[in-house]
Amino acid sequence: MITYEYPLSERIRTLLRLEDLFDKVQHFSLSDGAYEHHAALLALFEILDVAGRADLKVDLVQELERQRQILLAFRDNPQISEEALSGALYEIEHASSALLTMAGRVGQYLRESEWLMAIRSRAGIPGGVCEFDLPSYHYWLNRDADKRQHDIHGWLAPMLPIRDGLTIILRLLRDSGRVENQVAKRGGYQIMMTGRHAQLVRVRLEREAGVLPEISANKYAFNIRFVTPDLTARARLAETDIPFELTFCSL
Repeated sequence: MITYEYPLSERIRTLLRLEDLFDKVQHFSLSDGAYEHHAALLALFEILDVAGRADLKVDLVQELERQRQILLAFRDNPQISEEALSGALYEIEHASSALLTMAGRVGQYLRESEWLMAIRSRAGIPGGVCEFDLPSYHYWLNRDADKRQHDIHGWLAPMLPIRDGLTIILRLLRDSGRVENQVAKRGGYQIMMTGRHAQLVRVRLEREAGVLPEISANKYAFNIRFVTPDLTARARLAETDIPFELTFCSL
């Protein structure tokens, strides 16, 4: 099965982008290769751009507190595992505390590094980080892998409360939905959004289906066009009925 996610609010769109970037930094930094560590550093710069909004920390703290209050209402409910509930509350409280201790603008310590900002500015130019452009960066890329990993983890560590907070929120959001089995007649599917208050839509379909969803939505309607992927020509609408799983998620 392949899962496609479509955010229905700008806030969730930002969290999904950050989740993807944190995953990339984590993945590439665990490797020993210089090219992988270069990719990790580029993803770190992208996190800096996406997380630069002044209200991101406030949004995360407020949402975590809202979820904490919701979970507290389940105290003494015999149908809810007290151990699981306590674990979830601890996780939320720990993430909130870490976010509240973050001082200043997200990633400001990176912006204060002239060396990193020089790499960042050159990275936006095609081929701009060649060894003759940034010899000091070339030197860093040729250091021992464990030293580069230590540097990357050090640059990433102060932003981990952002990652931990958004991970909790997105997990709760994804778990909030109820899966519906649907069929797109001749590749097309539409549903009216009246009475639905979703922040995220998840579409899952079999890999063997050989199609991908083109999703569009507004406050009135939600549409999917299942098209055949074609890298050499314009994608075509599927001509057969496509079964898929649809989940509307909302906190």
